[in-house]
Parts: sequence; C-alpha cells; structure tokens
Amino acid sequence: QIQLVESGGGLVQVGDSLRLSCVGSGPTFSAYALGWFRQVPGKEREFVAAISWSGGATFYEDTVKGRFTISRDNAKNTVYLQMNSLKPEDTAVYYCAAYSPWKAFSIATMQTADYWGQGTQVTVSS
Repeated sequence: QIQLVESGGGLVQVGDSLRLSCVGSGPTFSAYALGWFRQVPGKEREFVAAISWSGGATFYEDTVKGRFTISRDNAKNTVYLQMNSLKPEDTAVYYCAAYSPWKAFSIATMQTADYWGQGTQVTVSS
C-alpha cells in the first residue's frame, strides 16, 4: 500500500506561484496513477489534476487548466503540482492521491482516488 506525504503549501498573494510536492513510499510508486484534490470547509473534496503512471497523460479540472501543471519524477517517488496565477478561490487544503493500479486512466475514474496524503494548506490572499 502506498503512503503519501505532501509539502509546499503556504500563504501567497494573488497572482503568485506555488509548487506542491508529494513523496510516495514503496517500490511500486511508478505503478500508480497520481492526482491532486482540494477541499474547503463545508464542501466536498474536488478533483484538481491527475497524471498517468508514466507521466504521458494528464487531466485537469476546468478552472485550473492553463494555470496548474501536474508532473511526476518516478526516480524520486514524487509528484508535483505547479500552481501559477493563483486566485483567492484556489484557497483550500490540497491532498495528494493515488489510484489503484488496476484502474483505467480516464477523466471519470480519476474523480475517485484510493489512497490519500494528509493534506497541505494553500491560502491565496487578495
């Protein structure tokens, strides 16, 4: 079972950039598709982005397309979320996620993850 630990959250200003990192444990890290979700108090956790096991395919939620980039380095067991042009509505706790290796990589299946990190707070101040 994979374990995930996020880092890189913080307080930034509107328009700033921030990069989140997530390190996964285990020798089979490269077998998992990975994703990022976010959650604000009182709302459900929502999908942000996902990347296939090889890094060759990605999906993004519509409001972050063109601003956020998900990437991975399997040699370092790490997935990243580069966030540019941040807006106040991006404020949330961001969670790293992994998907069971048997799942097909599609926008539909990536809405539900199987393993979670503990979350990291991102606050965008206006």
